Amino acid sequence: MHWARRIEQEIDRVFQHITGVQQLKGIYNEERRRFSVLKNHPRRIVEKVALDIERLLAKKRKALERLASEAERLQQEHLWQDGIKGEVENPSHIKLEFVYDPNFKNNVNYSYTAVQIPTDIYKGAPVILNELNWTQALEKVFMENSREDPSLLWQAFGSATGVTRYYPATPWKTPDKIDLYDVRRRPWYIQGASSPKDMVILVDHRTSNVPAEKIAADCNLLKSMAGTTSVIPAYLFPQPSSLEHDTGGCFEAARSQCFCVFPQEYLDVLGRPMVLAGSEAKQVQWTNVYQDALGLGMVVTGTLPVFNLTMNGNTKNQLILGVMGVDVHLDEIKRLTPRYSLGANGYIFAIDPNGYLLLHPNLQPKLVNLPEPVTLDFLDAEVEDNNKEEIRRQMIDGRPGEMQVKTFIKSIDEQYMDEVYRGYTWTPINDTDYSLGLVLPLYNEYYMQADLSDVMLQLQYMQSLLPSSFESSGHVFLAPREYCKRLQLSDNNTQFLQNFLSLMLDISPESDECEGDVMIMNRYRYGFLAVFASTDGGITRVFPNMSAELWDEDPEPFNSNFYRRSLDNKGYMFRPPSRSAADDSIGVENGTIGILVSSAVDVNIGGKLLKPAVVGVKLDLEAWVDKFKILASNTSDSRQGTHKCGPSRSCEMDCEVNTDDLLCYLIDDGGFLVMSNQRDHWKKIGLFFGDVDPNLMHALYNNSIFARRQTFQYQSACEPVSSSHTGAATRGIFVPSVADLLSLAWWTSSVAWSVIQQLLYGVVYNSWLYQDVLVESFETKESSCVTIQSQFYFTNTTNSYNVLQDCGNCSSQSPSNTVSNRLFHAKRIEGTNLLFVVAETLSCGSCEIERLTQVRTEFQEENPCEVLSNARYRKGPTSCFDYSENTSECGQGHSLQCSVGVLLFLQILLPLFQHLHVQTL
Repeated sequence: MHWARRIEQEIDRVFQHITGVQQLKGIYNEERRRFSVLKNHPRRIVEKVALDIERLLAKKRKALERLASEAERLQQEHLWQDGIKGEVENPSHIKLEFVYDPNFKNNVNYSYTAVQIPTDIYKGAPVILNELNWTQALEKVFMENSREDPSLLWQAFGSATGVTRYYPATPWKTPDKIDLYDVRRRPWYIQGASSPKDMVILVDHRTSNVPAEKIAADCNLLKSMAGTTSVIPAYLFPQPSSLEHDTGGCFEAARSQCFCVFPQEYLDVLGRPMVLAGSEAKQVQWTNVYQDALGLGMVVTGTLPVFNLTMNGNTKNQLILGVMGVDVHLDEIKRLTPRYSLGANGYIFAIDPNGYLLLHPNLQPKLVNLPEPVTLDFLDAEVEDNNKEEIRRQMIDGRPGEMQVKTFIKSIDEQYMDEVYRGYTWTPINDTDYSLGLVLPLYNEYYMQADLSDVMLQLQYMQSLLPSSFESSGHVFLAPREYCKRLQLSDNNTQFLQNFLSLMLDISPESDECEGDVMIMNRYRYGFLAVFASTDGGITRVFPNMSAELWDEDPEPFNSNFYRRSLDNKGYMFRPPSRSAADDSIGVENGTIGILVSSAVDVNIGGKLLKPAVVGVKLDLEAWVDKFKILASNTSDSRQGTHKCGPSRSCEMDCEVNTDDLLCYLIDDGGFLVMSNQRDHWKKIGLFFGDVDPNLMHALYNNSIFARRQTFQYQSACEPVSSSHTGAATRGIFVPSVADLLSLAWWTSSVAWSVIQQLLYGVVYNSWLYQDVLVESFETKESSCVTIQSQFYFTNTTNSYNVLQDCGNCSSQSPSNTVSNRLFHAKRIEGTNLLFVVAETLSCGSCEIERLTQVRTEFQEENPCEVLSNARYRKGPTSCFDYSENTSECGQGHSLQCSVGVLLFLQILLPLFQHLHVQTL
């Protein structure tokens, strides 16, 4: 297709001149003395970072061990006081002065600890007052730890009674409604207080009155029972007793699980085998990543159980006192990893024995206030394949290794899919359960290290940085990096630039405080909306200044979609402005739409290949559509005479004259519309082509021009969806089915809970309980969910296609008894990520086809059994505490016994009480 060839030549000719790629390459060679070319050694990098993380966590572990040892001693020496009374001025009620500490992102006081007690616990109870008494002495240990390691963040002791003592003191963040925080339900406490068990607990947490399909239950029933039956007894009195002795487990009635005020009972059971094992079980455990309750952000917590060392006569105590915890912010670990020397697409990651991530650039939960730990698997954070499964297995087993793989990666906006080569190198982190990995593209084998003196002086005296020259020289964006220790970061890039220049006046360019890499860029203008250049040193120059005002890319080039994709692909990468089918309009720049085009700068210095910069332009859509139509026509200039050629004539039609008969498109490698010869399509630029011409997109996909891959996002946030089973009754009144009416087990559980909630709480707390229920009913808070999305990409079969699309009897332009065909041609534009498509305007709108879409939707697992049968590899704990001769405190299962008549009478009265309760509000 000669039209495609003309488009290729014009793009290459214009962009070579406008972007200044060759001139920029010359600048790098001319200024060779101003920087050094260094090599990345993957094995050295991962081993050094692993050692640094090991030392960091070792300091936290030392603080934990000191705290746990001191707590056990203090409690053992403490004399219990039955008649203890609370002081008039309790330390927890002292009015303190707080100062803001950026490390804690909070106002703190380093002279005191603070105490939090759950709202459902009586603060004057002897057990609480005794707890406050002996834990007060921990304050001194907290302070000693902080003096020895100033990087320590929150230090906390979570008691089995529910009391939390943490240091330094800070005002407790009380939620808008009832404060339901209880340390015993926090993930770090549960992990530290629980002995590992090989068990799975299935909990149906639905509030619907109508039972849903019991897929998961049936699945586990079939997998666990040798001879399945339709009835499983609810209470097996002899069996739990034998299981207790064989496994060290304990079984009690589940009635207390209905109340949030008794969380410690099951934790005592889970932690008992660990307590009986003694010092062998005292191991520091690190939690999954989770959101800190005090506003610190994403953290991991090192935990260590605190045992009760007191003796009951000659019997060893079987309970834990609580759990010590020390927070480590993820940023503190990230600071130990190299960032900019690895390039935009290189990164460090770390996983635990379950394959869950500690570090990864894709570990970014969409839900800000996520209450539960972030358990994102390594294979879920990347595009899964067999090579990565093997890498994950070796990392979990603690074996070092390396592998070069060809894999798919998603773009930052998750709309594009690229097939790339990556080098993986990994090693275990000693004295921890973690394993560290490094991912490095082949083109990042070498990197530039600038001479700081020359670079700083260039930045200091560059006239283009001064406000007076912005209009004539364009605008400079400086990535908000920590170039110098005293450099004050700012979200406002202009302010950050001024902070940088001011600091350069105060310190010497040779100062040890600073490090960086920048490069002065040449600038050109050729009638485009904007011309820009971004370097791996963090500088982006945009020309002219008015275009910089509308520049919406990230100031940090490494976080920009265009920058990272340009490095991974050859040639010019076109990217239309992002939009969805629901958008009514698209943002304009200077009265027109801008198409971003970028290309990496390949530099060869002494035989070493580098990609130190990306250059590009923003095209004026209107001007380039005119150029596009001329190039895809039978004329070489718009001033030449044009003659329309109809479909029935023997002459050749073209995209400029025959817009009524021919559809001409430029589509990028993700399937998004870049240009069209149809004026009414201008509002659809940037839209997925399946929403522009569904039948043609289906034909492109069906003929293997595009391939599709479905990927999952496990950190999404979804709006709550009301269940179709939910009735109009208020929560707390249950409407049983016929099967439920015949089930005594249903009555004993449902009625007991309904009576307590409606009669007891409804009478004592006449207003707040019901109001809270109403508020929760109408809230639309987002919840964590899994979403699925399709990414499209070019196949490697061929670059040119001529297809006759069979539309059957669908054409509105042809009689119903004739067969309609649609001819279209498709050709890859060499040196770009574009596909040129020319098709007849024959309508196939009534054909029944699969409508292709890129819209992200919530994923609903249809077969949980399949997930369970394909469980991923993980490594269990090294120690198992599954037996002890002392099981005196273990109970057995038992049921409630109550009069059926009383239960029926109480349930009938429930609607009446609810009605009276509503009238009183």
